[in-house]
Amino acid sequence: MPPLTPPAEPPSSRRWWLSVALAAGVAGATTAWWRYQPKAVEPSALDSLWAREFEGPDGQLVVLAGFRGRPLVLNFWATWCPPCVEEMPLLSRFGQAQAERGWQVLGLAVDQAAAVRRFLQATPVAFPVAMAGLAGTELARSLGNATGGLPFTVVIDSQGQIAARKLGQVSEADLAQWASAVT
Repeated sequence: MPPLTPPAEPPSSRRWWLSVALAAGVAGATTAWWRYQPKAVEPSALDSLWAREFEGPDGQLVVLAGFRGRPLVLNFWATWCPPCVEEMPLLSRFGQAQAERGWQVLGLAVDQAAAVRRFLQATPVAFPVAMAGLAGTELARSLGNATGGLPFTVVIDSQGQIAARKLGQVSEADLAQWASAVT
């Protein structure tokens, strides 16, 4: 007796399932893209940003108003966030390379001070870091990071206006584009 094999699916049934799978994939990708795009900035977000003061990881005061008037890359990050950790040396090199053009970089750690101190000892950066904690999450949300995801980067021009925002790890191409487009 020949082995039993399941009956072959009709070609139209396979096409239907393939169409359903493709539609689900497109819908999922579209939803993810939409969800992770920065949302509108709250009207008072920039005023709130410039009024903030945070402690640095070693207790020094970091006054955000002191960063006004020059282009700023403001990076929300945490030591427990792998893409955040990966982009820190890149941001440090960018800050050093663009300092003559007036660029500044500020890291706002949504983290514990002890963890940030350990990280900075192992991976020093050439820009200031402030301890934003949970207040940093709310500040990031007011700047358009509705999901609260990290890393989140906001580029502010010399006039104090938001020029770019990115949820996710920054690349050299992002930084080069911002450096050429923002004054």
